[in-house]
Amino acid sequence: MKANTPSERLFNGIIKENPTFVLMLGMCPTLAITTSASNGIGMGLTTMVILAASNLMISLLRNFIPDKVRMPAYIVVVASFVTVVQLLLQGFIPSLYDALGIYIPLIVVNCIILGRAEAYASKNKPIASLFDGIGMGLGFTLSITCIGAVRELIGAGQLFGHQIIPVADAAAGTAGYEPVTIFILAPGAFFVLAFLSAFQNKFRLGAAKKGIDPSNPDCGGSCASCGNTMCKGKRG
Repeated sequence: MKANTPSERLFNGIIKENPTFVLMLGMCPTLAITTSASNGIGMGLTTMVILAASNLMISLLRNFIPDKVRMPAYIVVVASFVTVVQLLLQGFIPSLYDALGIYIPLIVVNCIILGRAEAYASKNKPIASLFDGIGMGLGFTLSITCIGAVRELIGAGQLFGHQIIPVADAAAGTAGYEPVTIFILAPGAFFVLAFLSAFQNKFRLGAAKKGIDPSNPDCGGSCASCGNTMCKGKRG
């Protein structure tokens, strides 16, 4: 998989450098917003749109922004797109706007967006930067949607607002699932994030013991017969 191709940028953001489970960035919205899968996917897609647009714009302007003022310039670009998206959500999807609340304007200082602007968009061409933003945004969306889905399912027996597991009703005298409400509360976000991160790390460590590089989709686990001289196993 060639570097800086659209497919490589998407794979990088979703798997190799997932902003939530690998880079551990953007923890504030990850922990605060993921009380449900709907909130997770809404926040993730909102961030992805802003991230992709900001990466594209910053890449286009990279040769015109002086180094001394690059961070303030990045914040101005990101804030402009956040304002546009915030007004669109307020006008067309008010329920999502109310659910996300203060965390929409806080996207301006989201370390994922500023981090990709500084580390990638300011050094690479527009198309590659656009797909880098889309890949990172999709990785963030999938991560927080998974966290929200687990919290919602265990904490309320629901998924995307639909009752999946029948809940016990003491008043009606019916038996059923007793929701673990702590998963809907703040501590639940830490529990689920820790569990999913541990699961992902176990998968990566297990693959490494077998000689497989999980960040390389072309790795078959046989380093001796591998012809890729840039592979981690060959370099190590």
